[in-house]
Amino acid sequence: MNMFFCKTNPAMSSDAVILLETINFAAEKHRNQRRKDPEATPYINHPIGVARILSHEGGITNIEVLQAALLHDTVEDTDTTIEELEAVFGSTVSRIVQEVTDDKTLPKQERKRLQVEHAPHCSHQAKLVKLADKLYNLRDLNRCTPTGWSAERVQEYFIWAAQVVKGLRGTNSALEEKLQLLFSERGVEM
Repeated sequence: MNMFFCKTNPAMSSDAVILLETINFAAEKHRNQRRKDPEATPYINHPIGVARILSHEGGITNIEVLQAALLHDTVEDTDTTIEELEAVFGSTVSRIVQEVTDDKTLPKQERKRLQVEHAPHCSHQAKLVKLADKLYNLRDLNRCTPTGWSAERVQEYFIWAAQVVKGLRGTNSALEEKLQLLFSERGVEM
């Protein structure tokens, strides 16, 4: 469903309807994917969790930011294109998703380096999604180690994530405080 239709049709204009359409789109795109935890939880739990962190813990009510959180991994991890997101959800949502999307044609270490380098230059909206994404992933790592990961690799992820988050400072104090606590528990400096 085209989100433009939702915004111009009074019966379809509520934020709840828009979010449900966005969740449905993300669920369809991620339907065959699983997280790397031992339980192989459905991947869709992750973007829903990122959006929930933004709303419940970060106090974010901006519908486009919440939509981008729900869609943040669709381009990176599915056959979705930025053009498709723009056609369905509009230019703001697609721009935010593009800002938080890694170029999978690059080697992993280069993608990680670029995340650190680009973090301070992202829009406020993209910084919010990045903060919530990192918070979700770090909590997940504390909950359980992904299949095939060593304790050292988990610690390295925390160190790298702290470098990214350092570039996002001043975006949302509530989320930043929660991240700082996780880093402190691991002895990681920001």
